[in-house]
Amino acid sequence: MGSRASFPLVPISSDRVFIVTGANTGIGYEIAKWCAMMGATVILACRSEDRARKAMETMQEEFKTEKSKGTKGLTENLNLAIEFMKLDLASFQSVVEFCEEFKKSGRLLHVLFCNAGLGSGPHIKQSGDGLEMMMQVNYLSHFIIIAKFQSIMRQSGPDCRIILMSSKAHKFVKFDVTIMNYTGTAEKFSGLDYYGRSKLYQIMQTLAMSRRLKDTNITINCMHPGVVETECFRKLDSCILNCHIEFSRRCGTLRTPLEGATTGIDLATNPKRTGVSGHYWIDCEIVMSTTTSRYEGKQETLWKATFPFIEQYLTETDIADLERE
Repeated sequence: MGSRASFPLVPISSDRVFIVTGANTGIGYEIAKWCAMMGATVILACRSEDRARKAMETMQEEFKTEKSKGTKGLTENLNLAIEFMKLDLASFQSVVEFCEEFKKSGRLLHVLFCNAGLGSGPHIKQSGDGLEMMMQVNYLSHFIIIAKFQSIMRQSGPDCRIILMSSKAHKFVKFDVTIMNYTGTAEKFSGLDYYGRSKLYQIMQTLAMSRRLKDTNITINCMHPGVVETECFRKLDSCILNCHIEFSRRCGTLRTPLEGATTGIDLATNPKRTGVSGHYWIDCEIVMSTTTSRYEGKQETLWKATFPFIEQYLTETDIADLERE
């Protein structure tokens, strides 16, 4: 696929339902598009309906272009099976409404791709729920979605998959649950630090949840996409980050959204990944995350520290499903 790693184009039944958060642009766009081009029914879970529908129109056009080029392995359908659902990860109420709407549809769910996220900025931003924005959007809201969809995925047949979008940025932060939600002064806020923390939490969540999902039909993995030029970082006023992106560009290591999406598409669709769970991936290969992220005791500490932020949005059944083996 013209990237450092590659994914196979495999036939996927339209009965297999995928949800990709933040699928209207960047990495999420490519993940949603290519999974749909293989035949899956893909729901674009996005904040802006207008942007999502424009993205869907572009996907259909690019699908026809790929077909005209004779690309092998694409679905025989004339149009992609893609849909929009409203989801604002900065609002727990929106997250709950999104989950309830999907449940009411009576559909099964085979792949949940927690892709959407915020990049680091120099200034503290709080959500309407009063929490540091990156922790809520990148970690807590996706935690709620996973909790609420586990019961559906358990009933959706074999080979159901959850994938989380993490980052190498997890390597440069310390683990301290006492400051999960930033409450200090605006002047002392470090966006890069809290971005890295949110990505560390995602890896630790993946490993903790993989133990709870052992011997079930659901696997969970997380990945680092590389340094990718996407909207997540393009508008941020961060000297360190902008220097890093410019250095990557000059060195030829800055990736396109498709290159950044390749590992994710592989994890979502490749039959060889069936049953593979509890790993951190880069370039379609399992790699070691930090010692901190792999320490089971700290994973369980994070697990317990997470619930006070979100438990009012979870039912007793949701919580029981998280712990059920």
